[in-house]
Amino acid sequence: MGGPGDPPEGPPEGGPVGGGGSEDEYRSVVFDESFVRAARLQEFSARERITDHAPAVRRTPALRRGLSRQAVILVVLIVIAFGTAVYMGVRSPYRTTPLARHTEPLRMTVIPLAPAAAVPGSADTAELYEHSPAARFRIAADGITLPPDVRRTAHFSDSQVVTALSTAKDYLVDSSLDPEVLTGGAVRPVRMLVAPRQLDQFDQSFDRPAVDGRHAATGWLVRFDPARAELADPHIRVQGTLHAAETDTDTLEVTSDHTFVYALRAAEAAGTARASLFTVRRELHFRFDREDLRNHQAELLVSYVQAGPLSCSDDLAEHLRPLLAGRTAAKDGPAGTDPYATGGATALCGALAPSAQPSV
Repeated sequence: MGGPGDPPEGPPEGGPVGGGGSEDEYRSVVFDESFVRAARLQEFSARERITDHAPAVRRTPALRRGLSRQAVILVVLIVIAFGTAVYMGVRSPYRTTPLARHTEPLRMTVIPLAPAAAVPGSADTAELYEHSPAARFRIAADGITLPPDVRRTAHFSDSQVVTALSTAKDYLVDSSLDPEVLTGGAVRPVRMLVAPRQLDQFDQSFDRPAVDGRHAATGWLVRFDPARAELADPHIRVQGTLHAAETDTDTLEVTSDHTFVYALRAAEAAGTARASLFTVRRELHFRFDREDLRNHQAELLVSYVQAGPLSCSDDLAEHLRPLLAGRTAAKDGPAGTDPYATGGATALCGALAPSAQPSV
């Protein structure tokens, strides 16, 4: 029989007999079933088996060279998003890069309207208004209303169209209704609303006014000669319309057509002179690019003014010189026009219809 440590078929050939020798020192080590089941088996590679100091566990293999599939997809998505943003920036109707354009000078026409008879007057300004075509006009800025159906255009949003209309209204209020502008000689409130590219023409119109269709102060604003007239009633009557339209992808134009009716009296007889009505019809064309809209400024293209009662022979470049209550127009006709002179404007004059005067 074999020893207690021998296998049933006996000790191996060539091995020690009876379990003696070096096996005795391992007899104290017992491997039960649970130990064997819990043991972790590690199969070594051939290289590990022949290497003296090979690690017990193989290291994780290094990443492959180059980008992973996920990284490639991420890069492609970023490129697509960037390209889309650039494309939308070029095609967007709200892009803010303005196109360079040639600035046109304001073209202005001021036509005096001469009365056929003496100008009617009254000490009661309410009576004058009540018996005139302005009886149902609104008062001051309330008469300058924005269109009820403001809508976006192909390349401008609703808010941009409203901004253009509001800027045009502010210009009309400051240039036609501000008492300091009308009789005090103030120009800064109006100048602040003019686009910088037209300021040279604006300043020259006040420094050196001329009847040349380009440099009349009265083409930019309503201003009465303070030595001749003053406001008899601050409640100026106004009626008119505003209209906005897109002319190209970068330009909005606003057209205004308003009639302003002022109650005036002689400045040298303040408080005692009878008042009379003075009517100014202003047609203005404004142009806005995107920079103008951001700055709340406008470029003026056309200013067409009819005003009366006036004398046709008066120089109206610097001030309007109204004919007041009881006055009549001179019979000398409009100022002379020299057809040989270049750069000048043709002198124009119209007749003020009796129906435009109050029936008092």
